Parts: sequence; structure tokens; C-alpha cells
Amino acid sequence: MENILQGLNEEQQQALLQIDGAVLVTAGAGSGKTRLLTHRIAYLISELNVSPYNILAITFTNKASKEMKDRVDKMIDGGDRVWISTFHSMCAKILRMDIDKLGDYDHNFSIYSDQDTDKLFKQICAKYNIDKEDKRKNIVFHINNLKNNNMTMIEYKKMYDYLDNIETIERIYYDYQSELRKANALDFNDLMNVTYQLFKQCPEVLAKYANRFKYVLVDEFQDTNTIQYDLVKMLTSVHKNIFVVGDEDQCIYTWRGANFANIFDFQKDFENVKLFKLERNYRSTKKILNLANLLIKNNKSRMEKNLWTENFDGAEIQTRNVYDEKEEAEVVAREIYDLVQNHGYQYSDFAVLMRLNALTLPFEERFLTYNIPHRIYGGFKFFERAEIKNLISYLRLFTNPRDDISFERIINFPKRGIGDSALNALKIEANNLGESLLNTVLTDNLNLPLSTIKKFESFKNTYLTLKDDYDKMCLTDFVKHLISEFNIKSAYNSNSEEDINRILNIDMFVSQVQDFEEKNESASLVEFLESVSLISDIDGMDSAGNCVTIATVHSVKGLEFRYVFIIGLEEKIFPISRAFDNNDEMEEERRLMYVAITRAKENLMLSSCKTRYLYGKRDYERPSRFLREINLAPAEENIMPEFSVFQNNRYGAQIGAYYKQQYQPKIEKIYYKEPEQNKYDYNPMQTKTKFDEYVENRKTKVESNFEVGQTVLHPKFGVGKIISIDGGKFADIDFGKIGKKSIMLEISPLKVLK
Repeated sequence: MENILQGLNEEQQQALLQIDGAVLVTAGAGSGKTRLLTHRIAYLISELNVSPYNILAITFTNKASKEMKDRVDKMIDGGDRVWISTFHSMCAKILRMDIDKLGDYDHNFSIYSDQDTDKLFKQICAKYNIDKEDKRKNIVFHINNLKNNNMTMIEYKKMYDYLDNIETIERIYYDYQSELRKANALDFNDLMNVTYQLFKQCPEVLAKYANRFKYVLVDEFQDTNTIQYDLVKMLTSVHKNIFVVGDEDQCIYTWRGANFANIFDFQKDFENVKLFKLERNYRSTKKILNLANLLIKNNKSRMEKNLWTENFDGAEIQTRNVYDEKEEAEVVAREIYDLVQNHGYQYSDFAVLMRLNALTLPFEERFLTYNIPHRIYGGFKFFERAEIKNLISYLRLFTNPRDDISFERIINFPKRGIGDSALNALKIEANNLGESLLNTVLTDNLNLPLSTIKKFESFKNTYLTLKDDYDKMCLTDFVKHLISEFNIKSAYNSNSEEDINRILNIDMFVSQVQDFEEKNESASLVEFLESVSLISDIDGMDSAGNCVTIATVHSVKGLEFRYVFIIGLEEKIFPISRAFDNNDEMEEERRLMYVAITRAKENLMLSSCKTRYLYGKRDYERPSRFLREINLAPAEENIMPEFSVFQNNRYGAQIGAYYKQQYQPKIEKIYYKEPEQNKYDYNPMQTKTKFDEYVENRKTKVESNFEVGQTVLHPKFGVGKIISIDGGKFADIDFGKIGKKSIMLEISPLKVLK
């Protein structure tokens, strides 16, 4: 027991030792809540002999989930058997096993990304002649709001009957859900809503999980929405042992449904709730914490707490009020450059945080000038790139033939001469047959013109061939086979940098599949696609290597950095303009600023501009009210004293030449280690994958290398014996306990043992 409690302060120990019943822990930023949760899990297992099978821990990001799993596994035996996951992953896992009980879906349902759902909404809105983006976004907002609050359309319509477009919202909602069911697909919100429906309609399924989980723990409880909280209450309905950790001061996601009122309601919804406060901060200096406390006390909707630390006072908080965004970027770049070159800092020690993604460009430009490696978060993620989405859509069709969105995306990729007229004709035929688009293509005797049928013929034949191979091959081999048979890389044959990068991304995707397969025994395509769907931007941050992080504040919640720059601290930017007439939104903006401040461990710089070019125009700016609330008057600084702001062509060659002359670092060359590639990014130095080289070397040898009766080694299936060879292409191999597999010789990395 001493080992479990070691490293916990008195308040953490008291919370941990409150075993039974409902426990609410309000934990300030950097107060060690992850440590508390992991130690509590370890205590339950090692000291109270609770089976890992009976413990559920819920987090909000895959990164947090992995971190908790790793910590628990290191502390005790059996920790790897605890169910630790995000809400979305938990619900996806439950639905994979039991969704068929609802009747509308089967186990191989697709999980639609934001891009997929946006495309579906566009198609549906077009039927109602809604083509303006703002009107469509308004409808999408209300549908997501309905789901987040776990309401039926009837309930929602009654509450919002004053809306002029409520009837349209209702029609589109029903059409949207109908199309999802038809496609055997769920959006992110549906993962939780359909799980809730499953529990309500099939009490035996709920009983299975509610009886199983004797102890439920929830991290970041302030970020739960209504449906998530309802699921927690259902899962704890039998044993009623619920342990939640949260901080209403860090609730920054109300715009996507988070309801920090759940923290206050928790004490009403559960009996005899035990409340504990964690106010000791282990992350930041005293000066940084004092600043955070000074700011957040201006919010009314919060529990009273005051963060404190035994850390040293730390450096003074720096402020800068410069002329424009170029000067702002220069100040930051120069500070980073100096600290790395002269004071032992690493690039990864720094984060540049902002309210809006639109502020990144000047920093990108200045960092390139100083040769500062950096990475931007909140941008276009790897699995959202067009070439990767295309590949994912192909794969989805082998697990879910009802997925029309995926079919439409790839049916003319690479080009097959299938235009809108052919696709529309197919849609009419599919509607007449009551089938999906793919299943209609696979139907014999289609009632379509012969010329139209021929356009789909090559796709049909290739799909059926691959469908036969699907069960005969391991996951990685199948993905390689699909890329080859559909000739996907042929779409990028221009030798342009863009096309080369896209091919490299496809190769990187294959490596991701292989990595997943190596880490997950008996990995299936369904499981891989699910893992891809649930990846968030923050999950790849640890693998970014030694580079500066440029990110929105929303993207870095839960992270910490040695030195944080919060830029763009001007009215209408941070806080954002829409919060001016809404006190609730202004309090959320203040919470967002609080989160930004508390990411800093040692140093903090706050910057604002007198004038900023944004959204196509230049405006004079007022410093953010948050700077006034923390009593930090911005220090005047002009790093361009010889340059008059009234000279013409301010952002043309003149200013460029001035910068180059006056502020280029006085060194011959800057040497730095390239940041380690994120696992989801391509390597621009790589022109040929190991697999490509492997196949090229094998193609001429494949027939002569293998013979019936040989013993071979397969990286996934192990040692086996070749039983037969079919035309030099496939070999039937007996892998003993695993059984007989048909292996494609040209692709599969078989090694002859004897």
C-alpha cells in the first residue's frame, strides 16, 4: 500500500481512499489528476483485489487513455486488462458487439468523419434548395445540439418552436438519420446516442455492463455533455461506485456540447457525494499561478478554489505590445532562437498559442527565416488528406457494402469515365432495387444502358476478385494488394511535388496499417478503420520531435510546455467578438485564457498588436480585456525604429529588405536536427518505400524461390508448410494451429526456412 500512496499529497490520498459511493474531485490545472486516477486504479487492484475486468476508466483523448494505460501497467500486474478508453471508443466497442439487436445496423458499421457527414448534409440540403453554407451550418448545429443533449426531435422542436426554420431542421434531421441507417453508418454523436438507445431498448445489454463495472472513473468530467453523463449514470446504476475528476475552470468545449453544470448536478444526482479539492499545482511557477488565479476569479460560474504551489517564484511575466503581426512574430522568433542557441533550451520546450488558426502565417514565415523547426496543430490531419480518404473509402466498402458516401467518393477514382449522368442512373436503379450503390453494381442484369453498365464493369470485376482475396490475406498484405489492383497510385503520375507527396502518403498509410497489425493480434480491417476514425489531432503531438508547437488553445488542453507565448491578445480576437454580448460565452473565453496560461511551466509571454491584418483588411486593435484583468499593461516595443509606419508599400519589398538587412541572425549557418517525423506524416526525403524495393527485387524471383513442401516463415502467421502453388501467384500454406491460408507470393514477405 505504501508504494501505491507514495508520491501522492494528503488531499490526493484522502480522495483515493474514499472507495465506495460517489466521489467528486475538483482538480485544478497541473494538480496531478492523472496521477490520482492511475494510483486509484492500482490501489483497487493490488490492495482491494478488485478484478481489472470490473474497472472502467473513461478519458477524453486517445493520448490521455494511452498515458493512463501505460502508467497503470507499469505500477501493477494486470493493469493492461483494465478497460481504459475514450467515450467514443467505449461506445464503438459496445456497439460492435451488440448493435445488431437494434435491427437497423450490423456489426461492420462505418464511422463517418466530419468530412463524410458534411458531404451527406450537403446532399440532403440540396434537396431542399439550401445551398448557402451559413444556413447549412445552422441546421447542422441544431442537429448536433439535439444529439449532445440526448433529446428526441419532438422534444427539441417543442423547446425551439420559435425558430423560423425548425420545420426544415426536423425534415433534414429525419432524412439525415435515415441515410445513415441506410448506409450502415454512424457519426461521432451517434456512437453515444445509439449506445444509449441500445441500453434503453435492450435492458439485458445494459445489465451486462452495469453489473460488470463495479468501479467507474471519469477524467475531465467538466467536458462531458448530457448524453455522456447519461451513459455514466446508466453504467453505474448497479454498483453506484463512481469517481469523477474535473475542473469547471477548464471547461472550454461548450460549443460542442460540453456542460460543466454536470459538476454541480453530480451532487444532486448521486447520494452522499464526497467532495475533494486538489489545489496544489505541480506544473507552474508561483508568478504564473498568481496570474491564472487573478484572471479566473472574474468568472461567476465556478467553485471557489485557489491554486498554489511550492515551486519557485519564477521569471517575471513578459508582455509585448508591438505594431503589427510581423513584429509580433519577430519578437517570438528572436526569443526562441536566443534561448535555444545560448541558454540550453530545446525547440520542443516552446508553444505559440492563439485563439484563431488564422494567426499562424507570420510565425511560419519568421520561423523559416530563423530555421526554427515547427509544427502547426489544428490544421489538415493526415487521415483527412484526399488521397488517404480515398484509400479509406475503398477499404470501407469491403467491410460495409452499404456505405454509399464511400462508394461515391471512389467510383471514378482513378478515372473510369463515370460522370454524374452514369452515377445518377445508378442511384435511380439502386433506389428501385432498395439496395446500396455497391450492391447494385454487383447485381447481374442491371436495368441500365449497356454503355453505362460497361463503365462500372472494371470496378466490379476488381472488387469481386479482391473480395475473394480478403479472407485469405493478412491486413497489411490486403491493403497493398488493393492499392495495386485498383491502380490507385496511377492517379498521381504527374511527377509534380504534390503527386510525389501523395504517393509517399499512401506508402505511409501502409506503414500505419502494418504498425497497427503488429500491435494488435488478430487485427481486422474493421478494427483498423475504427481506430483511424477515432484519432484526434492531439494524439500525434508526442511524436512531433524537437520542434516548436504552433496551435490553438483548444488543441493543447492537457499538455504543458516550458515556455508559452500567448499571441493575438486583442479585443474581438481573444476574447472573440461573439462573446461580447453573451456573459456565458465571455466566461468561456476567460476559461480558455486560463487554460492557455496554465500550459506554461517556467516562462510566459503575452503579446498584442496595435494593428493587425486579418480577414482581408487591416484594423487598429485594442488590447484584450484579459490583460487589464490581470493588471498587466502591455510594454511598448518597436523593433523597427527606423521604419516609418506611414511609408508606402509597407508589406512589399521595402519592409522585406529592411527585415533582411536589420534582423537576419548574424550567423553563417544554422544547424539543427530535423524534427522526428510524426507517425501520421509522410517523409519528404523518402522516394521509395522498403516495400517497393522488396517487390521489385522479388518479382523476377518469386516463381523460382518457392516450391511445394517448403517450410516458410510469415511475419504474422508464423511457420508454415507450402501445400500447393496456384499459377505462381498464390500458395496454400498450412500454419498449424492457425490453419490454412492462401498467400499472394508477389506481395507477402515470406522467408524460406528449408
